Amino acid sequence: MKPDCREASRFRDLVRGARSVRRFQESRPIPAEVLRKLVACARLVPSAANLQPLRYILCNDSLRRDSIFACLKWAGYLEDWSGPARGERPAAYLVILSDREITRDAWCDCGIAAQTITLYARTLGLGSCILGAIDREGLRRALDIAARFDVLLVIALGFAAETVVVTEVDAEQGVRYWRDADGIHHVPKRRVDELIVQEFVTH
Repeated sequence: MKPDCREASRFRDLVRGARSVRRFQESRPIPAEVLRKLVACARLVPSAANLQPLRYILCNDSLRRDSIFACLKWAGYLEDWSGPARGERPAAYLVILSDREITRDAWCDCGIAAQTITLYARTLGLGSCILGAIDREGLRRALDIAARFDVLLVIALGFAAETVVVTEVDAEQGVRYWRDADGIHHVPKRRVDELIVQEFVTH
């Protein structure tokens, strides 16, 4: 059986297109039904020992969005940019939690689920950004999150208001993402040959 190269190419394009978006069309709402679909997709992914400790907070309410936004830090490499302005902020968020009464180690589950959510969001025409720079205690207070839950990640969601392109890492720029004069966001990625340490393969 030969692999379906067209399907593989479509998936590669999906991954390439699912970049971190940091400026959104804030006025375009995301219905609760769409947020629930993202969680429904994430629940299907592998889980260590199949414990399934992840839990989610869904938010598209404007006041709660402001509370979440205040607990986030955006784009560390863009030192003169404090985050999206009003009108360009996310239209919705998913907060990923882990239930400590099930396990205290959900790092593997969290990464798999977050990536799956961003890929599925892309198929729905949405941009996303996985955020780990979080004032976790501030967010816990703002959303009244019970003590049994660890705050792992926040995924910002919305229709993109910027263009993000993948480039190759060069000696001058390194891995720091940057924006050009037209506001296009460039994300440098290392070359494949730089990533492979050893190969034990036959051709």
